[in-house]
Amino acid sequence: MLNKSAINYRIEHNPAYAFLILKLQANQMVMVEAGAMAAMDSSIKMKSKMKGGLGKSFSRMLGGESLFLSEFTAQNQSGELYLSPGVPGDIGHYLLTGNNSLVIQSSDFVACASTVEIDSQFQGFKGFFSGESLFLLKATGQGDVWFSSYGAILEVDVKGSYVVDTGYIVAFEDTLNYNVEVMGGLSFRNLRTGILGGEGLVCRFSGNGKLWIQSRCLYPLMNFLNPFRPTKSD
Repeated sequence: MLNKSAINYRIEHNPAYAFLILKLQANQMVMVEAGAMAAMDSSIKMKSKMKGGLGKSFSRMLGGESLFLSEFTAQNQSGELYLSPGVPGDIGHYLLTGNNSLVIQSSDFVACASTVEIDSQFQGFKGFFSGESLFLLKATGQGDVWFSSYGAILEVDVKGSYVVDTGYIVAFEDTLNYNVEVMGGLSFRNLRTGILGGEGLVCRFSGNGKLWIQSRCLYPLMNFLNPFRPTKSD
């Protein structure tokens, strides 16, 4: 794949089972979501290291959600790093130039260049979605950022106003303003039921910027599978 990124990469088997392959040059480093590494050349080493309280390997607890990042470095010679997200879907790429920033749903973060700063204090939609917190990350600086989805990724060029079900948001540029709203017709009394059922809340974006949404949502699948889960008998 030809690209303008500082890190050579290619995405294979998308949009259903996307695989991210990074070609690291000697001494080049990336930060990666823990558990995403599927395979790598022996020249690449992983280590845990804190960085400014955020770290290339850190845990951030927020409403029961944890985020772990690890540092991968190609030592002395180039090597390939294979990354596989936790759920089947697509992988997107975004290039930070120093004049822009990207907001990412934390579970959709895959990797970024060492020159990218990840702000884990950016809480955004905390506590609103589907019975659990949605922890947002804000990426700034310069360099590559990769994010994943459940299902395919659709890029939307927002100009003015746009409404998205909260369960389908993957990432968006910070030039967009947003407000979480109750879907029309849902009363306050039924709001909790709607949230726990994965319905009832939408996000209204305004302004100009890019928004990435996914073609599937995990909550309907979880609700579908719930009746079939094993239960303890009395």
